[in-house]
Amino acid sequence: MNKEEILELMHPMKLIGLGGNPALNEKIAAILKKPLIETAVQHFSDGEIQVNIGESVRGCDVFVIQSIQDPVNENFMELEITLDALHRASAHRVNVVVPYLAYSRSDTKTRSREPITAKLVANLLQLTGMDHLIALDLHASQIQGFYNVPVDHLHALPLLGQYFMDNGIVSKDDDDLVIVSPDHSGAKLARNFGQIFNAPIAIVDQRHARYDEDVHDMIGDVKDKKCIVVDDLIDTGSRIASSTKSVMAAGAKKVYVAATHALLSQDATEVLNELPIEQIVVTDTIKHKRYPDRMVRISVDLLLARGINCVYNDRSMHSINESDFK
Repeated sequence: MNKEEILELMHPMKLIGLGGNPALNEKIAAILKKPLIETAVQHFSDGEIQVNIGESVRGCDVFVIQSIQDPVNENFMELEITLDALHRASAHRVNVVVPYLAYSRSDTKTRSREPITAKLVANLLQLTGMDHLIALDLHASQIQGFYNVPVDHLHALPLLGQYFMDNGIVSKDDDDLVIVSPDHSGAKLARNFGQIFNAPIAIVDQRHARYDEDVHDMIGDVKDKKCIVVDDLIDTGSRIASSTKSVMAAGAKKVYVAATHALLSQDATEVLNELPIEQIVVTDTIKHKRYPDRMVRISVDLLLARGINCVYNDRSMHSINESDFK
C-alpha cells in the first residue's frame, strides 16, 4: 500500500458542504470524487439552528466547506455548530474551507471603542476545535496572524488575470493596459495584479472615509488606455462606480473590473448595470439569484479542491501558490 492508501485507511477524508454556497460545494466534491456527507440543518421557530451529521466521522479528516455570505450571521452559526458537533464526534482533524470569510474588513482598530471583529471571528472558530483553515483572498493578509492554527491563504486573482488573456481582452506587455486601484489602500493589490500583465498601475485619489460616486483625481496616466479596476470584493458597487467615473473622466478608452468576491449588497446590481463597464469578472465564491448583465463568473472549484488535497496529504501548497502574490 502506498502512503495515500494508508492515509485513507487510517483517517478517511470526508466532506461536509453547508448552506452558504451549495453549488460550489458540489463542484469541489465532484473534483475530489468524494460525496458530501448528508448533513441536516434545521431552524427552530425562534431562529435557533440544529445540525445533525448523517454518518460517523470518528477518526476522519473532515473538511467543512462554508461560504460565510448573506445571511452572514446565520451561515456563521451554522458553521460554528457543525464544528462543535464534529469535535464531539471524535473527528481526527477538522478543517474549515471558507471561499468567502465575512467580517474580514474589520481587521484593525481605527477609532475609539471600535471592535476588531476579524480577530473575534478567529477566536470563535478556534474555540470550536478547528485544526486548519483554508481561505481565499482575505481582505487583508495579516488576518492569518489572528489564528493559532495553520492558515492556507489562496488567491484567485491569477485565475481572473488568465481569463482576460485567454479571451483576448489583454495580453502581456500590452502598452494600452493600466491596472487601477480604487483607492490608496488597494495599491499593493493593483501592483500585484499588474505583474501578471507587466502593466503599470494608477490610483483613484479617493480620500474620504466613505466612498461616494463623485469624480476624483487620478494618480497615473489612463488617457486612451484600457483599464482594469481591481479589488478584492464588490459590495454595494459604490467604490466601483466612483472608480469607473473617475477613470472615464481621465480619458480612459475602456474600463473592465476584476474582483474575487461579488457580495452585491443592496442595489449593487442596478448600480453596476448603469456603468460604462465592458465586463465585470468575478469568481463564484458567493451565490446570488441575479447578477449584473456584464458579469462573468470564474469558478474557484479546482483551486479549492487542490488546496484541500494538499492539506489532506500533507503536501506543500507551492504548486498552487507559485503564481500567487507574495
